[in-house]
Amino acid sequence: MDQFYNLLFIITLVGVVVFIALYFVDAGYGKMITDKWGPAINNKVGWLLMECPVFLVMVYMWGSSQVRFELPYLVFFLLFQLHYFQRSFIFPFLLKGKSKMPIVIMALSVVFNLVNGYIQGYWLFFKAPTEPYYQAHYTIDWFSDWRFIFGVALFFTGMIINIHSDHVIRSLRQPGDTKHYLPQKGMYRYVTSANYFGEILEWAGWALLTWSWAGLVFFWFTCANLVPRANSIYNKYEQEFTDEFHARRPKLKRVFPFIY
Repeated sequence: MDQFYNLLFIITLVGVVVFIALYFVDAGYGKMITDKWGPAINNKVGWLLMECPVFLVMVYMWGSSQVRFELPYLVFFLLFQLHYFQRSFIFPFLLKGKSKMPIVIMALSVVFNLVNGYIQGYWLFFKAPTEPYYQAHYTIDWFSDWRFIFGVALFFTGMIINIHSDHVIRSLRQPGDTKHYLPQKGMYRYVTSANYFGEILEWAGWALLTWSWAGLVFFWFTCANLVPRANSIYNKYEQEFTDEFHARRPKLKRVFPFIY
């Protein structure tokens, strides 16, 4: 097995460790931020610095490729970059308040994003074009394949849910209001981490529309990071909004509607 697949295997194992660890240790950002995570920076700056590396790495990988203007590869590139353009250069500037992000959390995320940008870019623009299976499948005909069609549908459904859920959270408070509220609109009627549900759907769609091990590993790592965190948020909401939470509890799940 070559070094690329060894790297995918290592990232998969790291995801297992992250998944288990986050059920015992709350990732210290957002609702879970505490002083124990050390120095922190402005949330907007943190999100920008955390997310933009993967956008820039993918630009470099795509620009260095011989297949960059072949239509399937170009579409893959644009879909991936659409998500990260929104997360890097739009989402941070929509954030309200003066929240902070621990520098260590930001740094760990930067490392993962750099590695993931390399993995996704190397697979799409350098590895796949040398694989006979993908040489035959990553053609114009791929656009009519059920995996691409269903994957794109999942990708955009997840993106819409993710962006709308972030909007719901930002709209909970009016200017000057300092109270906390349990979100109830959109997918928050079914889960306490609707934004995470949307992002998980996005990368499930990505794994399907690229039909790749690289995409699958990214989907797994997304779940490993966000599902335990969704559990922490669920427990925090239950403590903070006990009566309201219990009234909705039979239907309200953590991250996957009607399931978990």
